[in-house]
Amino acid sequence: MKLSDYLAAFLAEYGVTHIFGYPGGAVTHILDSLCKREDIGFVGTCHEQAAAFAAEGYARIKNDIGVAFATSGPGATNLITGIGSAFFDSVPCLYITGQVNTYEYKGDLSVRQLGFQETDIVSVVKPITKYAVRITEPDTIKYELQKAISVAKSKRPGPVLLDIPMDIQRAEIDPDRLSGYEEPEKEPADCSWLPAAAEFIENAVRPVILVGGGVRAAKASALLERFAKKTGIPVVSSLMGLDACAGIENSFGLIGAYGNRYGNFALANSDLILSLGSRLDSRQTGTDVESFARRARLIRVDIDENELKRRVKPDELSIRMDAGDFLRAISEAPEAVPRVKTDDWLKTVKGYREKYPSFSADDFKNPNYIVREISKMAGEDDIICLDVGQNQMWAAQSFELKRGQRLLTSGGMGAMGFSLPAAVGAHYAAPGRSVIAFSGDGGFQMNIQELELVKRNRIPIKMIVMNNRALGMIRHFQEMYFEGRYGGTVTGYTAPDFCKIAGAYGIFSKSVENPKELSEIGEIIGERAAAVIGVRLPQHTYVFPKLAVGRPIEDQEPLLDRAEFFENMI
Repeated sequence: MKLSDYLAAFLAEYGVTHIFGYPGGAVTHILDSLCKREDIGFVGTCHEQAAAFAAEGYARIKNDIGVAFATSGPGATNLITGIGSAFFDSVPCLYITGQVNTYEYKGDLSVRQLGFQETDIVSVVKPITKYAVRITEPDTIKYELQKAISVAKSKRPGPVLLDIPMDIQRAEIDPDRLSGYEEPEKEPADCSWLPAAAEFIENAVRPVILVGGGVRAAKASALLERFAKKTGIPVVSSLMGLDACAGIENSFGLIGAYGNRYGNFALANSDLILSLGSRLDSRQTGTDVESFARRARLIRVDIDENELKRRVKPDELSIRMDAGDFLRAISEAPEAVPRVKTDDWLKTVKGYREKYPSFSADDFKNPNYIVREISKMAGEDDIICLDVGQNQMWAAQSFELKRGQRLLTSGGMGAMGFSLPAAVGAHYAAPGRSVIAFSGDGGFQMNIQELELVKRNRIPIKMIVMNNRALGMIRHFQEMYFEGRYGGTVTGYTAPDFCKIAGAYGIFSKSVENPKELSEIGEIIGERAAAVIGVRLPQHTYVFPKLAVGRPIEDQEPLLDRAEFFENMI
């Protein structure tokens, strides 16, 4: 059996339904093996970066492995941004790259390159993968595939890469004589922390649960909702944790630099933070870490011991554990936490939300209002994909997630161009669900070529382009710190007519420039066809509230009157 045929059969039998990629000379054997099968589909993107993002979108909706491949050299290097995105956001993806024949590889020679398009992609991606290896012996293929998938999914998930030379791809192997990989036994859970954690929670007067991306990675969203309901503790979220909070009754939005003001006030005034799978980076704590939730004790649950070594509070209770295992243990143990007496505290937090909503008026010129209105039109099972930039923050602040909806965005890498290809991957992971992809005009142009894939494969994604004809996030920085010199963001930057471009690809489009046209989006979202919706915004748009460097997270711009600010602080 040809090795590339075995590779395709292995992935199909594992349960992978679609693989994303772009043809190239060094992967023609793999491509041909995929195309011969009816139980696994090849989705040809127009750029390898899009294939990498699509695999991530697929993996996040499947809650399992996503797969993308690319040829050697430029194909492999074009995957790198997507690989980094999966690494930073803990998404299990398998990336397969073609490589020159083993007898063409430069090895220890001190030349830069011997074979055409030869590139040592394994060395390049090792810092942003959990496992990366070049396969040089055909009989190791089963072992390496099993190991790669196991490593990608175990502990803190993340991407892996297999680099396969062309002569290895076409080698003949005997599947019955291949050796497999034995997964290491799972370490028994250490629950010695349980009495202390239960006591901290039970004795808290103003507790808050901070949800990070680790909750979704642990497949623990339902456990989180049950725990929050049982204890009555209010819930706030990091950007990556929003996806796990849909449907939670006492959820108080996004925290951090661009967080909802009411969420930040809740966190700042808490006396206990139960952090579940959140990195607690400077976007969440602010640059002055000592000012972060000054009076709060911190229970920090994370599967990654390296994250726990970077302490946020000197006396924090660090628990190295999967968020799902933690929630099960603390809910089922004899010391299980009862409902916490939070009625007065909930009233206070709800008061913050009433005083400081994410926008103050139903005004079409306010992007937060537009996003909120679109969220009302979205279905309960819809998948929402966000790009990076102002559009991401408007949606994170104001898109009201319903139970059953999913929210995908690029957090740690923060890669513009993520939304459209991630939406493609999400569609193939759940073809019966509607997918809405938000982008800014800058991010949409980064992978705009994937409109061809959307049209060719009749993918019914609704692409909403928040078009202010500027790179608004950086333009705002230039106003704050560079005296309004708009190099590359307004000056030296333009945006095309996206509706005309959609028409060139044969995709329906609609321009939205007023409230009446906005109200018509709901009907378009409900149709099973692709659409580009261009929302025209004023050029000078802003994301508020916004945290300035050096201030605590609850003291965001525009700054509140000092008397009003201190009235909100307990």
